[in-house]
Amino acid sequence: MIQFLLNRELRTEQQLDPNVTVLNYLREHLAKPGTKEGCASGDCGACTVVVGELANVDGRECVRYRTLNSCLTFVASLHGKQLITVEDLKHQGKLHSVQQAMVDCHGSQCGFCTPGFVMSLFALQKNSSSFSKAETMEALAGNLCRCTGYRPIIDAAEQACCQKQPDQFDVFEAQTIAQLKAIAPAETAELNSGDKRCLLPLTVADLADIYAANPEARLLAGCTDLALEVTQFHRELPVMIYVGHIESMKRIEVTERSIEIGAATALSDCYAVLAQDYPDFGELLHRFASLQIRNQGTLGGNIGNASPIGDAPPLLIALGAQIVLRKGAESRTLSLEDYFIDYKVTARQEAEFIEKIIVPRPQANQAFRAYKVSKRLDDDISAVCAAFNLKVVDGTVQTARIAFGGMAAIPKRASACEAVLKGAAWYPEIIEQACAALAEDFTPLSDFRASKEYRLLTAQNLLRKCFLELQAPEVETRVTAYV
Repeated sequence: MIQFLLNRELRTEQQLDPNVTVLNYLREHLAKPGTKEGCASGDCGACTVVVGELANVDGRECVRYRTLNSCLTFVASLHGKQLITVEDLKHQGKLHSVQQAMVDCHGSQCGFCTPGFVMSLFALQKNSSSFSKAETMEALAGNLCRCTGYRPIIDAAEQACCQKQPDQFDVFEAQTIAQLKAIAPAETAELNSGDKRCLLPLTVADLADIYAANPEARLLAGCTDLALEVTQFHRELPVMIYVGHIESMKRIEVTERSIEIGAATALSDCYAVLAQDYPDFGELLHRFASLQIRNQGTLGGNIGNASPIGDAPPLLIALGAQIVLRKGAESRTLSLEDYFIDYKVTARQEAEFIEKIIVPRPQANQAFRAYKVSKRLDDDISAVCAAFNLKVVDGTVQTARIAFGGMAAIPKRASACEAVLKGAAWYPEIIEQACAALAEDFTPLSDFRASKEYRLLTAQNLLRKCFLELQAPEVETRVTAYV
């Protein structure tokens, strides 16, 4: 049985099919059609909803609001949370201030995308103390509109944030907190429809035991990739295990030597700590799909799905990251570069899962640069992703770790390129030799994102770009490259 709040109404589900997405649950089970289906793949934002969870900010207990793509969210993941949809914003016959702003600023034309924009604006207003165009652009990057040209929607965001007034969610916050505490998960829960089920453990030990007993199960974290099997390929997932209630797998611990990130930590929670040590990692995370996806997707999931064009693995490999794998009561630590074996083939054993990721902290004279090349700046998949981790002292390259995504069947180090650079003088001639060595490291494929010739030339040009930035740090631009 799972329980969650639909606005302030308690919902209990016990025999619901775990493959049902929140989008279909709202439209087909609750007759709430305000949330729209545009793409069923997390690209358009028409299905955006807001989820509230208990949080503690500066010692104050509160509800944290985040946007999610309901088309990629299974209902089981709502257990213990609050779900807010566009129907919940109007109160006592009066539009919410973000809805009124959209009306006043003419932010809606055909209206299909409007509910999703309204929910993104609602979360933006809740999480902002004033208007910021940069924050607004980030909040709306995952919402597509074919009519307005976005200007009136940005105007609506400014009005909503600048004229922010207490709403019904503020008035009932104490009541909502009490309700969320009352339904906080206290033991392993299960959603079971008879032929399909989803288990929701609370500890790593419980997860290990349940996974050992159900090795065929699919692990459900952010679900931004797994849900596509249901929504796009129309497959059924008989057994799932949701890891989003395991607090230790959502924890970030910073020590003098490393950053330890639980595998179920949302990408939006990883941002601050990674950006502080590695600004380029932060820049890339800003372009890691949309805010809705980053609120939902996890660092462990981005590694675990073993995509050759996943954005995080090349950066983590270049940084020398490790992962801790757990099976039963046993754990082992593996260099991330050794985790990937072939296309969608990894070193993970049956019933083994990623527990956490260990990222080394920067050392003296270390320079880290990362670049993502894609057809769109926002919400797009890489054609090439490059990461350079170099230590140059007195004009000599002491160490070099270089990794690419999109250049092979797996995220992969450029070993021949590294060999040219190590111990060499940091001069243009050496860079050209290292660029030539990339042709030994990679034989990229052509696909609809880029040709093999384009990929190889781009990889070489990104190395040249890294060299130029490190040669002239006073004029460098670490803004991630794009085409």
